[in-house]
Amino acid sequence: MSGTNGAEAAKVGADNAGRDDERSRLRRRDRGKDDAWVRAFLTRAPWGTLATVGEGGQPYLNSNLFVFDEERHCIYLHTHRTGRTRDNMDAADRVAFSASGMGRLLPAPEALEFSIEYCGVNVFGTGTVVEDADEARHALQRLLDKYAPHLKPGRDYRPTTDDELRQTAVYRVDIETWSGKQKEVEADFPGAFDLPELPVPFPERASG
Repeated sequence: MSGTNGAEAAKVGADNAGRDDERSRLRRRDRGKDDAWVRAFLTRAPWGTLATVGEGGQPYLNSNLFVFDEERHCIYLHTHRTGRTRDNMDAADRVAFSASGMGRLLPAPEALEFSIEYCGVNVFGTGTVVEDADEARHALQRLLDKYAPHLKPGRDYRPTTDDELRQTAVYRVDIETWSGKQKEVEADFPGAFDLPELPVPFPERASG
């Protein structure tokens, strides 16, 4: 390959996801990841955070379980039919979504240079309350399949009923652009250490 196209392809981060959209363009292109990495990360990530905008431009975050539907190129979440997420989604359909993971802390001789290993995905698009019952049922089953793959509907639990569908709100984030980013250093990085695991605040379980 030669000429301008060849020069562009040789640049660091030339195949980063979302590189052609201002919303998802990365400052540190050398840490950017491609679309295949982003899809794989969203498939595995255990939870994420949906960002919506409410009255007066007030941002609101909802951290929740989610499932990435690769075929439909969207993300599904669900909550109760009423609440701030529902109100915001009804008022404005512009949303963002994020999922991330943290590795080791990386000390340095100067405080300013302390760092961390990390990985994550940012998604930008539109949010919709799913009104079609078949799609909502599909999304809820995808969530169950992701988090309880060893359990099967009709064998281990009763599938979602029509009445239960009416009690929940399923949200679809239609993905317009995304970015993936990762920082990882060598295994023997001097002084690298893991933070203690954050305990789940169930004191009766801890004392038992």
